[in-house]
Amino acid sequence: MPERISILLPARDAAATLPACLASIARQSLREFRCIVVDDGSRDDTARLARAHAARDPRFCVTPADGHGLVAALTTGLRHCTAPFVARMDADDLMHRHRLRLQHDALVARDDLAGVGCHARPFPAAAFGDGLRDYAAWLRSLRSERDVRRDALVECPLLHPTWFLRTDVLRRHGYRDVPWPEDYDLLLRLLQSGCELGLVPRTLHAWRRGPTCATATDPRYDRAQFPRLKAAFLASGLLAATDRYVLWGHGGTGRALRRELARLGRRVAAVVELHPRRLGQRIDGALVVPPQAVPSLLPLPIVVSVAGSSPRALVRATLAGFGRIELRDFVCAA
Repeated sequence: MPERISILLPARDAAATLPACLASIARQSLREFRCIVVDDGSRDDTARLARAHAARDPRFCVTPADGHGLVAALTTGLRHCTAPFVARMDADDLMHRHRLRLQHDALVARDDLAGVGCHARPFPAAAFGDGLRDYAAWLRSLRSERDVRRDALVECPLLHPTWFLRTDVLRRHGYRDVPWPEDYDLLLRLLQSGCELGLVPRTLHAWRRGPTCATATDPRYDRAQFPRLKAAFLASGLLAATDRYVLWGHGGTGRALRRELARLGRRVAAVVELHPRRLGQRIDGALVVPPQAVPSLLPLPIVVSVAGSSPRALVRATLAGFGRIELRDFVCAA
């Protein structure tokens, strides 16, 4: 039977984890796939192990890359993806045996979706600090394409190695070499272009955290890069038609967003805060006001920078009570 799925699997110095990864792919219940292992200039046994697996299973092939990094390796591998769908995978992760089937069936059933992710189980637990554990739990709270779009600027709502996309969509948008995470950049560009991204709300992926993974070693994944990314997409999205906005919340992320937006020519007109000692003060020339003052600031767009699902829910309910519509009048960016 012709292949239904191309699996895009970049690998660099992954000899310790690659055999288990490939074994989890080989045992998929949907068998009509071709896995493209992109060896990105590995200095260990990655290429040899991948070629040995490909010699035993013709559904696997090995493509060399030049060691210029993940974006170049993904772009190289994408040129070899010929099936209607592309499934992303990382060389240190594991697939549930029904992952490909369930994601394939989800996209076949929904012509309006450009792609889907799925929930992931982080392992080993000891390698995940509080921040990553909170992120993993937040990812599992998302259930639909509505959640993905609504929370896209809170954090990246789909874990990159769980992505399952239509090949033509991925080719059309592609990966960019940017100062921030290439996956989050692509996801926001897809959403900004009008694509809808959903998910299969089941745990179909095991997400390994190791000391050499890109999120731990690549400076593009440093947390300081995320306000830069969010500001860039706010400036081209919610704030595209204005140079003034209201900032709700002025914690660490809010301060960083305000600075990055100022560099892009967007100035804060007012800061909404709950703390009574901050009310009446000025931040970067903007008056600090209580939530009750928000109606007087409309129709300025509002950037919400409030951490935690419950506090965000309260802000959303308050703004809805003022007649504001999320993604049109305001967006949550923390």
